[in-house]
Amino acid sequence: MVAGLFDSPSTPLRQTNSANLAGDGDGYRPISGTAIAAAALAAVSPLVFLGWSFVAVPAIATVLAAVALRDTRRRPEAVSGAGIAAAALAVAASLLVGGVARLAIVYANELPAGYTRLNYTLLQPLPGDPPTAVPDSARAVAGRDVLLKGYIYPGSRQRGITDFLLVRDQGDCCFGGNPKITDRVLVRLTDQKGIEFTPGLVKIAGRFRIEPAGAPDAGGGVLYHLDDATVR
Repeated sequence: MVAGLFDSPSTPLRQTNSANLAGDGDGYRPISGTAIAAAALAAVSPLVFLGWSFVAVPAIATVLAAVALRDTRRRPEAVSGAGIAAAALAVAASLLVGGVARLAIVYANELPAGYTRLNYTLLQPLPGDPPTAVPDSARAVAGRDVLLKGYIYPGSRQRGITDFLLVRDQGDCCFGGNPKITDRVLVRLTDQKGIEFTPGLVKIAGRFRIEPAGAPDAGGGVLYHLDDATVR
């Protein structure tokens, strides 16, 4: 029987509207923000293959993905994104393991036989000493074959560079800074063909020497030298 215009419906209008609204809301669950953040970091996690400083990217992505996956599984009725979290976890964890393994292999094989690792921390004067003071840690490796990592200080030549300053960081190298004397090492390559300038990190193997001298392409002088050097 067709209801008349003034007949009351079998279900009250307010109750019907409430049921419809509740039904519409039951199907919606927000995606976990943690899962989205983990996926974004997992997408850039291949950066780990560029160096140790990027290991934090897949490491953080792995932690966030694990947290998101646990949260979405504990509260499936309130939040979604378990699939995103699981995919981010798989990608980030795989890249973390693979990246660290590759970096460890490179680190283990980059040092030539008979050479000693040298870093700029060992070249700095002790607190309270003059800025040009040579510490005992630097004197201990004088005359020895060493491997030192740094950045080429930009000069007038871009190709065929045989003598150059190796500086501690990119701030001194690429943004017009004048590196302090203990953050610069004068390199003389054995190969007279030289190398091309690069803004990236380079590894130089050579004989370490301490002797005050003038420095090319930068104000001031140098204390430290790498002679008979080669690029690794």
